[in-house]
Amino acid sequence: MSIPWTDVATLVTAVASAAAAAGSWKAAHRSASTADRVARIERERWHAELTPQVELDFVETGFGQAIVTVHLAGPDALGHLDEVVISVGNDDMEHQLLHEGNGVTQADVDAHVWGPFRFSPGANRTDDHGRGPEPFELRVGTGRPLAMQRTRPGQWMEGKTQAMWQGEYAGQPIRLVLTCRRGEETWVLARRLENPAFVQPE
Repeated sequence: MSIPWTDVATLVTAVASAAAAAGSWKAAHRSASTADRVARIERERWHAELTPQVELDFVETGFGQAIVTVHLAGPDALGHLDEVVISVGNDDMEHQLLHEGNGVTQADVDAHVWGPFRFSPGANRTDDHGRGPEPFELRVGTGRPLAMQRTRPGQWMEGKTQAMWQGEYAGQPIRLVLTCRRGEETWVLARRLENPAFVQPE
């Protein structure tokens, strides 16, 4: 049985068209994938270039009190931050309540600031545990002063004086974490401040 040349030609043309279409799809897919990668790289570069340049100035004011000023130094292109959330961090230890009693729970232990300083409860609408103040806005070139105070031992730490407690953190830094937001962009910055030597109040 012979196959008409017209049918052969049609078949060859169809195969060629299908191959061309497949090639075009692959090329378009590669092009789109490359464009996505380039766009992602560009976005990451832009995000990195706009990382907030935050400067922290810590000054003791006496009687266990201090002021930390959060200053947004740049970059100029950032313009402003819609929200700055700052919190004080703990040391690197895991803290577990060994004996429950006297109304103390693991939640109390978790809420306690395990470090030399905390934010002053009530000031700048800081929570009762001194973990951090209310979020605030900042423009480039401006700052926000925040009240801090030396921590004291937890109520369950029987027999431990503040001098003993602060002695455990001598030479250890004040740890702060800042979460900065502008629009949908977020930057998380970890900072450490020098802990001044503790002087027992007279």
